[in-house]
Amino acid sequence: MLRMVWFLPLAKVMQDFKSYLLSRRIAGPKAVDFYIHWVTQFYRFNQIEPGDAVSKPEVEAYLKHLSKHKETWQVDQAAKAISLFEFYKNKEAVTSAGKPLDCKSEWRTVADDMRKMLRLMHRSHRTEKTYLGWVRRFYRFLEGHSPHSLNSAHVKDFLTHLAAEQNVSASTQNQAFNAILFLFRHTLDKDIEDISDAVRAKRTRRLPVVLTRSEINRLFDHMHGINRLMALLVYGCGLRLQECLQLRIKDIDLEREAVTVRSGKGDKDRETVLPSSLRADLKAHLEEVRTIYDTDRASESPGVMLPGALERKYPNAGKEWAWFWIFPSHTNSTDPKTGILRRHHIYRGNLQKAVKAAGKRAEIHKRITVHTLRHSFATHLLEKGYDIRTIQDLLGHTDLRTTMIYTHVVSKNRHGVVSPLD
Repeated sequence: MLRMVWFLPLAKVMQDFKSYLLSRRIAGPKAVDFYIHWVTQFYRFNQIEPGDAVSKPEVEAYLKHLSKHKETWQVDQAAKAISLFEFYKNKEAVTSAGKPLDCKSEWRTVADDMRKMLRLMHRSHRTEKTYLGWVRRFYRFLEGHSPHSLNSAHVKDFLTHLAAEQNVSASTQNQAFNAILFLFRHTLDKDIEDISDAVRAKRTRRLPVVLTRSEINRLFDHMHGINRLMALLVYGCGLRLQECLQLRIKDIDLEREAVTVRSGKGDKDRETVLPSSLRADLKAHLEEVRTIYDTDRASESPGVMLPGALERKYPNAGKEWAWFWIFPSHTNSTDPKTGILRRHHIYRGNLQKAVKAAGKRAEIHKRITVHTLRHSFATHLLEKGYDIRTIQDLLGHTDLRTTMIYTHVVSKNRHGVVSPLD
């Protein structure tokens, strides 16, 4: 199929490929010349034409040949150039052949099946929305291909498209891959073969934004009510936003001064510290929450949502005080999964907006989010001299390297280095 499209000589094909790279700003003028050089040398090394199918052994043989007399970064650049050209070649072939038949009804059925599987596997509503969103983008990229005709090459081209043309971050590309992997494994009942030659988004290490102690105090001075209490809890316990929102009465132990996080990131439970200074505020808040709970019970409204299969196993547990939300919404809303009108926790956007607005009023010239409070929690513990393993456990990090990032943002460098200016 590709052979019919690529009758042009190699030099002309490379010129068109160069125009594509420059027009999409995939690479700068200097880097583009290197990309063209590597691809040209690859075809000459294997004595093949642009219209010929390229095999993985051919690519590996060329890269092995390069590694004998070239630097590692040059070999990596050559591998990326070849992957980009294969992506470009496939894209041009599809354009020349015309769009395939529209298969909207098939994709709708697949999307419905994927939604059901996500719910059977008890994935969160946010994960469901995110994964289905990536499937929609995958469908639009494929321009009408039937979902049952998909293979690993389509996945490789989509990931390359995200990195090369959309300039997404490495974490976004990984999220897209996880969504497509779920589609293949659990809905289409297919395996994704090796796609290691797909162009990967550049992974960059970003230092977290951290507030100083005085900035933390100024921020809280410009907050009030439930939003202030939630922000204090996020900072004082090192919680993620969703972990704070999903806290239930049974998760707070005022006597032991501990907070249990249920089904945190990675579906893991952990226990973290509860600040002594919040005990009085929490007691007062829970008295107000009890009034909302009593009102719900008096009106015989449905109980709160329970995680996993607990709602089927214990149908009345959702009406118990222990399972009630620490931060319930003041109005009932429809459960997106079950369609039941019930009370949910406070909407995540409320606290996000409140923290951002407080940062502006406090004239803190940093990009402040709710997660900034969690970063500040970890950094301030590190500055106090707590060991990194303890902080890792409190944060719920699987990999210690994730926690180690905070060693780079402590207020004073830990090596005692003095600037030459001082």
